[in-house]
Formats: sequence, structure tokens, C-alpha cells
Amino acid sequence: MFKKILIANRGEIAMRILVACREMGIKTVAVYSEADENALHVKYADEDICIGPPRSADSYLNVPAIISAAEITGADAIHPGYGFLSESAYFAEVCEACHVRFIGPDPSVIKLMGDKSRARRAMKKAGLPMLPGSDGPVENEDKAIKLARDIGYPVIIKAVAGGGGRGMRVVRNPDDLTHAIRTAQREAEAAFGVGDVYIEKYLESPKHIEFQILGDHHGNVVHLGERECSVQRRHQKLIEESPSPVLSDKLRKKMGAAVVDAARAVQYTNAGTFEFLMDAENRFYFMEVNTRLQVEHPVTEFVTGVDIVKEQIRIAAGERLSFKQSDVVFTGHSIECRINAEDPVSFRPSPGLIRTFQLSTGPGVRVDTAAHADCTIPPYYDSLIAKVIVYGRDRAEAIARMKRTLEMSVIEGIQTTIPLHLRILADPEFVAGKMTTHFMERLVESKPASGKLAAAG
Repeated sequence: MFKKILIANRGEIAMRILVACREMGIKTVAVYSEADENALHVKYADEDICIGPPRSADSYLNVPAIISAAEITGADAIHPGYGFLSESAYFAEVCEACHVRFIGPDPSVIKLMGDKSRARRAMKKAGLPMLPGSDGPVENEDKAIKLARDIGYPVIIKAVAGGGGRGMRVVRNPDDLTHAIRTAQREAEAAFGVGDVYIEKYLESPKHIEFQILGDHHGNVVHLGERECSVQRRHQKLIEESPSPVLSDKLRKKMGAAVVDAARAVQYTNAGTFEFLMDAENRFYFMEVNTRLQVEHPVTEFVTGVDIVKEQIRIAAGERLSFKQSDVVFTGHSIECRINAEDPVSFRPSPGLIRTFQLSTGPGVRVDTAAHADCTIPPYYDSLIAKVIVYGRDRAEAIARMKRTLEMSVIEGIQTTIPLHLRILADPEFVAGKMTTHFMERLVESKPASGKLAAAG
């Protein structure tokens, strides 16, 4: 087992990894930018090193600085968390070359799954169902026009190296295709350094379902069930839950078995998430694989009792999975709300000093955060300040518990999305479990019940 792990991240996920390490008796190293000098993960880690100025490119994305920090402190492994360098095959390769274990999938798998068109081909070969689309990057506009006509409109343009909705455009008629391709290419080039795009059939109102898997270096792969991620804005998830309200036990077993077979086909190790779109007839189609720990992993931990971060660490250390598929039992229902430092109506970021920070607790409530009273939320990073996760005997109890928790929470000094979450939780479509990926479009277009939403913090 590792003696010391460097945590190459910040905020709540750095704290989450630190907690797992402390329970396992593993020493930790925190890296931080100048903006995070007083952050909680710096305070609670056994050692800490400043890796640069506030800007991510100069600190949390600075590979030489992070590797140097690991070498200086004698860390024998690096956990990247999510975001930043977590899906960088280059970073994983550098770790490997410097004899520091990367806690994540092998670089070759990260590289394969990071190229969406290659991942699509690999998963199709492994037997996962696909939406009609191009087998690789669009070579030229003439071929794109013919392909879109054959697939049938609407289609969606996606960046090969994309994520988070960047380099993505929906096209509903032929006249808009060329402009959409060029726009997506420019956006992809700016965001990822690669302008290649591919075309896929666009589902109008799908659900977004993802499966959590774990695989060790001894050929063992298991799935930990699904998460429902349909409540999202501009492809950014807001609320996640497990299990999905629409999956039957039979469909869960079918999808889980397909995911495990696909993971084995590419020799997947460590944690990963296979993401799917599901149509109104509950037919599912492969979308992508996230080769890292997900923001929403706590809902899976609640309903399975599996500590995913600890399993990641054990797997990276060469140990076998501590359980078999038959040991995985799903109980109850869990919901997670991402609390962002944003205006709940305009979604503008709201950095600044938090004067009061009191998130309600109680039975079945978990809060993952690095925020606290008198801390400053910097403007340089993602606006996520906390995750509130609840567990109930069933979905109705989980919704009631989340509403109670958020209603009894107080954050002052900045604006947060808590009022928005309360509005979502009260929406009849959400309560019925019938939301699709277009749920937020309808909600945002409709007016809030009162003017209190914009003022609440």
C-alpha cells in the first residue's frame, strides 16, 4: 500500500480524497495555488506545497510543478480527483515515467476514451448500442452533408476531444450544417487544442443515464449500478440520483452486464463511468466514458456502501477488488445537489467572502465541501462550493430529506443555487421522475413562483 499520496486538486474533492487517505493511514500532500493558501485541504494535509499563481494553467494544470512536488515530498502516488489533469493521458504517462503511481486508468485507456470517435468505435466493437453517426472525424463538409442526410435531421456535431458541452452544436436543417461544423471546430480548437468533430443522430428528449464501474489489474470488473443525470444545464449536471426512477431491475442487469463486458474488452482498470442516452422506449445508446472519479460518486456510495475512493487507491496499489459483483446490493435512494456560487436566476458566478456557512445535517445527510464561514471563494475556478447528498428508504423520502436540508441551510455573503434546487425539487415533472435532458430549459423559461428566488442566498 502507498505510504504517501499527493492530491493534485483543490476544493471539496481534495478534501474527499484526504478523508479516505486519513482513514487508510496514508500520509497526504496538498498542492495549492497562491489563491488557495488558506484552503482547508492545505490545512488538513500532512504536507503542502505551493505550485504557482492563481490561474489554473500556472498551478493545477502545471505538470512539472506537480511532479516536482511529488518528488520533493517523496509521494509514491498521485490522485488527480476530477477535472484539471484527471483525464490527461500525458500526465498519467509522466507519472509513470517518474515512478509515481497515477491513481486512475492506464494512459492508453485514457487516450482511447479521450478521443470520442475512437471510443465510439471501440465500444461498438465491444457490443454497446450506438446512435447512427460518423465512424471518425468528419473529413470534409461535403461528406458531412451526405452523412447528415443519411442519418436524418436533427443531428449533433461533437468535438472529438470534447466535454462539458464545448465544441457541440445541434443542427435541425441542412442550411445550418456548414456553419455549425465550422463553429464547433473553432470552439473545439480553442478549448481542447484539437478541432476535429464528428456527427451523430440527435435525440430530442433523452434521459442521461450513467453506470459506475471499477476494475482491478487482475481482470476483475464490477458495476455499481446507475446514476440518473438528466437534470443539467448546458450539459453541466445540477442534480444526480441513484437509482434512476425509470430503470427496472431487468434493464439494470442488462445494461450493467453490457458495461462490464465493454470495460473488459478495453482492459479498463480503476474507476470509470460509462454514459448513455436513453430514449422514451428505454432504448439506451453509448455516449462516452469518463476515465476518472465523478463529481456525483457519493450517491453510488450511499446506495451500495462501497467507498469508491478507497477502492481506487487499493486498485492503483495492485490489490484486487475487495468484493465481487454478487456482493453488490442496492438499497434505498440517494440524491445529490451541487451547490454553486452562482446567481440562481442568471447563473452568473458569485465569488467573494462567505460570512455565514451553515449547511443543515441530520439523518441520512452527507455534505462534501471545503467551504466555511469567513473563507473566500476565488473567481479563478469552478463555482462548485459544496455537494449535499441525502439518503432515504425510497425516492420520496430522499426528496423530502433534501428539501428539508436545503431549506434549513444558510449561506450568506455570496449567492448560491440553493433556491434553484428547491424549485427543481418541487417541480411535478421532477417529483414524478419524468425529467429529460431538456428539463432545465423548460424550468428556466418559466417564471419563478416568487421574487425571492433571485434574492435568496
